[in-house]
Amino acid sequence: MKNRNGKSLLGMLVLLVAIGVFGYFGYSTMNAIKLGLDLAGGVSITYQAKEENPSAEDMADTIYKLQQRVQNYSTEAEVYQEGNDRINVDIPGVSDANAILQELGKPGSLVFMDAEGNQILDGKQVSSAKAGMDDSSGAKEYVVSLTFNEEGTKAFAEATTNGVGQPIYIIYDNQIISAPTVQEPITGGQCRINGMADYEEANNLASTIRIGSLSLELEELRSNVVGAKLGQEAISTSLKAGAIGFAIVVVFMIAVYLIPGLAASLALCLYVGLMLILLVAFDVTLTLPGVAGIILSIGMAVDANVIIFTRIKEEIGAGKTVQSAIKTGFSKALSAIIDGNVTTLIAAAVLFWRGSGTVKGFASTLALGIVLSMFTALFVTRFALNCFYGIGFEDAKFYGIRKETKVKPFLKYGKVCFAASLIVIVAGFAFMGVNQASGGSILNYSMEFRGGTSTNVTFNEDMSLERISAEVVPVVEEITGEAGTQTQKVAGTNEVIIKTRTLNVEEREALDKALAENFGVDQEKITADSISGAISQEMKQDAIIAVIIATICMLIYIWFRFSKITFAASAVLALVHDVLVVLAFYAAFKWSVGSTFIACMLTIVGYSINATIVIFDRLRENLKAKKHTDSVEDIVNLSVSQTLTRSVNTSLTTFIMVFVLFIMGVSSIREFALPLMVGIVCGTYSSICLASSLWYILNQRREKKKAEAGNSASRKNS
Repeated sequence: MKNRNGKSLLGMLVLLVAIGVFGYFGYSTMNAIKLGLDLAGGVSITYQAKEENPSAEDMADTIYKLQQRVQNYSTEAEVYQEGNDRINVDIPGVSDANAILQELGKPGSLVFMDAEGNQILDGKQVSSAKAGMDDSSGAKEYVVSLTFNEEGTKAFAEATTNGVGQPIYIIYDNQIISAPTVQEPITGGQCRINGMADYEEANNLASTIRIGSLSLELEELRSNVVGAKLGQEAISTSLKAGAIGFAIVVVFMIAVYLIPGLAASLALCLYVGLMLILLVAFDVTLTLPGVAGIILSIGMAVDANVIIFTRIKEEIGAGKTVQSAIKTGFSKALSAIIDGNVTTLIAAAVLFWRGSGTVKGFASTLALGIVLSMFTALFVTRFALNCFYGIGFEDAKFYGIRKETKVKPFLKYGKVCFAASLIVIVAGFAFMGVNQASGGSILNYSMEFRGGTSTNVTFNEDMSLERISAEVVPVVEEITGEAGTQTQKVAGTNEVIIKTRTLNVEEREALDKALAENFGVDQEKITADSISGAISQEMKQDAIIAVIIATICMLIYIWFRFSKITFAASAVLALVHDVLVVLAFYAAFKWSVGSTFIACMLTIVGYSINATIVIFDRLRENLKAKKHTDSVEDIVNLSVSQTLTRSVNTSLTTFIMVFVLFIMGVSSIREFALPLMVGIVCGTYSSICLASSLWYILNQRREKKKAEAGNSASRKNS
């Protein structure tokens, strides 16, 4: 006994040290986590090549040149290819993002022409263009120094030799940006353009020439500007929300599950430390939805533990010893944990595959969270429980005893639940029709789905709708030159979202200055998103395709694992129900449908299927142990009743995490958290009240067809 106690104490000490070490390293690596633009502030641009089917060489060359250019703004800047003809540029951590967007500009065509209109060379033959100052003559003179490649050197030498005293026209996007006069033949591959009034003029000319020297002509599809202050505020509030939500979950787990709850809490502490380390190890770019994914995964990590603890309570209630109950509980919970987490991983994989930017970040953190939750629940929690038992916590009262389950007639209320769900879904379609009839879209599509520019402004006071219309809108429309500006208040904040046609960089900068001058707002807290109609249409298609692909993959997996199409079909029907109900809320309350909408929907799908699988796993187990005196209806009601506590407790802990995030988070987090809370409630309801009833109906029809087929075969044989 003493030997066992000693080993258990040593094991617990090792676990506590591991939690401390990983927690310390996790905390110390937080500064090394790569932050997305919505957290660090900065500028992001998506370009598309104007040339159809550009070659891989041209794409690679253009990416390389852009990368060289943006490194001047930030060492963390990234340029990467998306698809066959798109290039993304991310420059985080910059203080004046609008100025960089202006300087980087819109890459276009650049040519050098002689006085007679003949093309001398194009931008590809310009190796570099730098602004500088020359005081060799005794007076300050601002110049632009050009360097040509071998082909450009030869062409420029010939042109300047034949054109002394004549201008050379530098033309960018069919506009003359400079026309310097040739003073002498230039044969060395380098030249200087002088006559600039100041450094700014020289720098602008050099930037334009550098942009035009890209291998491909590009057009801007989307741009995003975020102030660094807003990003820091988002980090701070999200971390506080995570800490508070985590503390509430820990208290809840210990209060409800006693020693197992304490073991799970220790495992969750290790989970958080490991999560921070893995974010750095896998070079994951953390975005606001990514933070939400981590906090959500903490809530979901409780699920595996709850499934195990429920099993342990049942085994103790059946008369087994605590030690035996722990072993059996983990064994019986294994299949439900694996199946539930694999289906959620499917949703995360589809998100990563079909999504981009912040959606991929969310998918990455969600997938990491799922894998870690399985590891900590199946190994760390088990280790901690065995240590507690070995130390001396052997009495069943420390683990809870679940007596015989009181079976509730869930199937009896199936028709009522179907009717209630149908009413909500029909109401959703009605709201969509009303929204479209009133001159808008069926849903409140954000910039990602409509195209245009969305500007988020934090005023110094709470602006009323009347004041926004009377004072803010005229300022905006004076700059845009168009009527029809749309505004939207962010509930509970001083933020106002201004939606306009697509604004260019000059108009954005003018709008920022006008808002600062007229209303005293902090320009660093003004964020802007611009997106073209073409890319927004693609995002709509991606959202639909992602949900369809995820649903089909889940259906195939469940069919394979449960060996019956009735399980897969009823689970998928319940998922379709969840999607339609959440869409009804989007339509009724006109929630913004943006890039996080895809992540939200697939998270709800993954979460809901997880709860359904736990019930189906118990149903499958009970069907195998079915007695002749038991009806299928009795087995279904028993299975739902046995898993009811797990379903409610898991949903409650996840809801708590998301709710705290909603209360404390910035507007973009709230936009994600609100429909997610609806989805958690809806997913729990559909798993308990609909999925099992759907399975019962489909199974009864299947058995009836089998019986009819058997009777038909018997009549033929007779």
